[in-house]
Amino acid sequence: MQSWGAPTVPELPGRGPALRLFDTADRQVRPVSPGDTATMYVCGITPYDATHLGHAATYLTFDLVYRLWLDSGLRVKYVQNVTDVDDPLFERAARDGIDWRDLGAREVQLFREDMAALRVLPPHDYVAATDAIDEVVQLVEKLLASGAAYVVEDAQYPDVYFHADATMQFGYESGYDRDTMLRLFGERGGDPDRAGKDDELDALLWRAERPGEPSWPSPFGPGRPGWHVECAAIALDRIGTDLDIQGGGSDLIFPHHEFSAAHAESATGERRFARHYVHAGMIGWDGHKMSKSRGNLVLVSRLRADGVEPAAIRLGLLAGHYRADRSWSDAVLAEAQQRLLRWREATALPAGPDADDVVARVRRYLADDLDTPKALAALDGWATDALEYGGRVDGAPATVAAAVDALLGVQLHLG
Repeated sequence: MQSWGAPTVPELPGRGPALRLFDTADRQVRPVSPGDTATMYVCGITPYDATHLGHAATYLTFDLVYRLWLDSGLRVKYVQNVTDVDDPLFERAARDGIDWRDLGAREVQLFREDMAALRVLPPHDYVAATDAIDEVVQLVEKLLASGAAYVVEDAQYPDVYFHADATMQFGYESGYDRDTMLRLFGERGGDPDRAGKDDELDALLWRAERPGEPSWPSPFGPGRPGWHVECAAIALDRIGTDLDIQGGGSDLIFPHHEFSAAHAESATGERRFARHYVHAGMIGWDGHKMSKSRGNLVLVSRLRADGVEPAAIRLGLLAGHYRADRSWSDAVLAEAQQRLLRWREATALPAGPDADDVVARVRRYLADDLDTPKALAALDGWATDALEYGGRVDGAPATVAAAVDALLGVQLHLG
């Protein structure tokens, strides 16, 4: 599957400090220590509706990680999936009277357009679940052969399930107790009440063919992939066991990331699927998490159609810390638009205050668990000094503009 075009990233002189991020499994901020090539797998969309600001906030988080790695002189291998075969997609397609494949293709294209407008760096491998069936089948075969998976002896639908206790370390990524796991499992796509399972928490690997649903052949019968195994199979195939970051929204901590890690660990014998598990907070509107089920979505495409500049959307989302659950509002957008205007005015000057200190501080704040509020405040201070007091350093405003582009992904001046 094709991703979207990559924006040009300016190369800045010097290097910033090494990146440190909060790791969900270890419950602390600690260094990210990749080799010469940093690797990252971020879970993509299920394309049954348009990109909302919750999606955008998540992908901006990992765009910052990508940019900081580039600024550190690293090569980056970034993989993202698209869950283009799943129940929500079928349900929406049936409701709207459209083929599920056509619905998925339409929404993926809109997502690409939104990401390109927001200047999000694209993944190197953008992989649809329907293009990774062979990898999923091979992984499920390994899990069955090792005893980590089993077939439900159901005469009608012999689904394949993963033993939740197949790895000794299951639960380390989320840190949740069993009651919490069961509650979230039921709320987030699991099927704890499925008859014939060995344990309520056992997760679906392969859904046997049902009438009216798409299916693919496999040694264990025609069917389609479960959700978690899709990501494990794609990550293992495209990156392998050398994964620096598995990322996504905080709603993926359990069951999705817990199980995708367990699937991969069972198949490879590795103790830990990713060195870092990184999760972005949720974006709310009107006091609630932004979600399709609530109907309170603020769509990136709608904001763009209303004439809102994508750079302002980006700044509005970066105004809060990536790990915090936070709200979007007209006031957040207005503040972002005013910030963008002031930064543009300040960086349009021929000379200004020295840029070295502010660029160093922005690098330092971002390297410290992506502290965008501090980074934005530092740039606000520089812009205020430039506009109110001037400065004598020729070219300093252009240097600041290049840093804002390279590190924050906000292009202040076109051309």
